[in-house]
Amino acid sequence: MPYELEFEKPLAEIEKKIIGLQRKGERLRPDEHKQLQEMERDLRHRTEEIYSQLTSWQTVLVARHKDRPYPADYIRLICDDFFELHGDRAFGDDHAMMAGPAKLDGNTVMLVCHQKGRDTKERQFRNFGMPHPEGYRKAGRLMEQAEKFGFPVISLIDTPAAFPGLGDEERGQSEAIASNLYLMSRLRVPTIAVVTGEGGSGGALAISVANRILMLEYSIYSVAPPEAAASILWRDTAFAPQAAEAMKISARELKALDLIDELIPEPLGGSQHNYRSAADNLKAALLKHLAELKQLSMEDLLEQRYRKFRNIGKFGIAQTEPSQV
Repeated sequence: MPYELEFEKPLAEIEKKIIGLQRKGERLRPDEHKQLQEMERDLRHRTEEIYSQLTSWQTVLVARHKDRPYPADYIRLICDDFFELHGDRAFGDDHAMMAGPAKLDGNTVMLVCHQKGRDTKERQFRNFGMPHPEGYRKAGRLMEQAEKFGFPVISLIDTPAAFPGLGDEERGQSEAIASNLYLMSRLRVPTIAVVTGEGGSGGALAISVANRILMLEYSIYSVAPPEAAASILWRDTAFAPQAAEAMKISARELKALDLIDELIPEPLGGSQHNYRSAADNLKAALLKHLAELKQLSMEDLLEQRYRKFRNIGKFGIAQTEPSQV
């Protein structure tokens, strides 16, 4: 995939020169061949340098990249026999939420995933990855089925937020999210949540109360999108980059705060440059954590999940100098 983001302009210039030389094919002179190799090394070095120092806002831009693999892409690459199930048995089917059983290296798991859509038509069909209440009720219904049959639950999260429409509020958006939080806290099967792109607000939290929370290296996980936070704090979405920095929403920052369990490495320049490599890294992480969780008794599994969320956040007492009288 080409380098398209604003901070990637130096990389795009090098890439353009590389493509120009590659087009010559066998007509490359020896000096041009050497120049090509040097530019390819330079591109790798500059990419490593830039991506190792991404700001929170730059990480937001990568997490939202239009060519980044979505959960449906990961399912296709790492799972066998995925069978999508539909409907909440109460109102309808929400296409922003994909869910169903699948085989992961021989293990039967229940997948619960957001899906944004790749082109305009599919994005409208998927509601840009923002689920309605019936999406969360579908997810809850299938998680209960997973518990009944003893399937681990794996959530792949990539959503800006739950959809904030008037009809959604009328149909109980907040209640649907709250019900899932309660359900997931008590599920008697191993649960793993992975943020693959955006993990926005209650829309992400509703399927991420899990024994293990993992994040891809250039993903984000936040209480609200940076634009929404900027609008609340400064009455201007132009302050979104400052909001992103203040909120500590990038995967690296959240790992440093011990709010997530593992940072899954991405290919050089982000997952959009190598779907297969990104999927292989994700699969390896899922299999590792599944194997660890299967060793726990049901009581330990529930206790570990409970303690995980009870221990989020750290408190201390500030030490002050005694006042001078």
